[in-house]
Amino acid sequence: MIFTPRQFTQRAELYHQLAQLTSAGIGLLRALEQIQRHPPTASFRGPLRQVILELGGGYTFTESLQRAGNWLPEFDVALLHAGEHSGRLDVCFRVLADHYEDRARITRQMIADLAYPVALAHFAVFIFPLVDFFQTGNVVVYAARTLGILLPIYAAVALVIFACQGRHGERWRAVIESLLRGVPVLGTARRYLALARLAGALEALISAGVTIIEAWEIAVRACGSPAIRRQATTWKPELVSGATPAEMVVASGMFPEMFEHLYMTGEQTGKLDESLGQLQRYYQEEGTRKMHAAAQWFPRLIYLLVALAIGYKVIQFWMGIYGPNSDLGRILNGN
Repeated sequence: MIFTPRQFTQRAELYHQLAQLTSAGIGLLRALEQIQRHPPTASFRGPLRQVILELGGGYTFTESLQRAGNWLPEFDVALLHAGEHSGRLDVCFRVLADHYEDRARITRQMIADLAYPVALAHFAVFIFPLVDFFQTGNVVVYAARTLGILLPIYAAVALVIFACQGRHGERWRAVIESLLRGVPVLGTARRYLALARLAGALEALISAGVTIIEAWEIAVRACGSPAIRRQATTWKPELVSGATPAEMVVASGMFPEMFEHLYMTGEQTGKLDESLGQLQRYYQEEGTRKMHAAAQWFPRLIYLLVALAIGYKVIQFWMGIYGPNSDLGRILNGN
């Protein structure tokens, strides 16, 4: 379970160190050995040791990661596979470092913004049943009216965090993706970031001389979107028969118009790597901006819901005292 800013930061630091060492010309095995001695967190030492042993046994980096157990999310492994295949592992390390740094920043921002509405909600839950508790002294009823509300909320939050983890299988992630697709701002942000990873992986693979069919097969696994992967895996027979990826992208109807236009232009002009680079930068910037916007508005929505709930309880409380059906209300009305 990865859900705290510290955990995201530790994963970002791991990839940042790998990017620095491999960019400096240090071999992957030596870089892993160096980080394994002083990892960002002690929990990385065991998996890194296993990866080093597998590499020493003749396995590829991707195979070593997979044989080291369920240590990394499938998205990380797929992107690193693309980097290994294209000979640009350092670039993929930087992409993953930026990804986890951004996740840490967004999580930290959301926790800070949610602190006040969450504290206010807890205060309201515990304060409103106090009147009845002081009158009856019934601890069981008070606990039922407070913990009976909070515990299901805690369970729901834990379930959402668990459901959004990257360690689940593709079928599970496909369900989560379909549910989040209709969420304003957040759904678009996730889609744009997946397109950015797709374009970045394609650009790296094509620049390394990988055939276009194989590049798409690897890139769709690295983008992290089960919907894109499911759609693109059906293209191979037509691509082998002579269809171009641009034709398949347009015919699929699941890519934005800008992606379709730039991809087709790059393919026709022989400058596909440049077009993919432009797409990667655009969708990365727009996806990040929208993700930060979602992180800002979600706490505000929670605060609004808490304020409305408190307002309702206050009105309900005063209606119980001064309402037409209350004892005081009937006295005031002369009944």
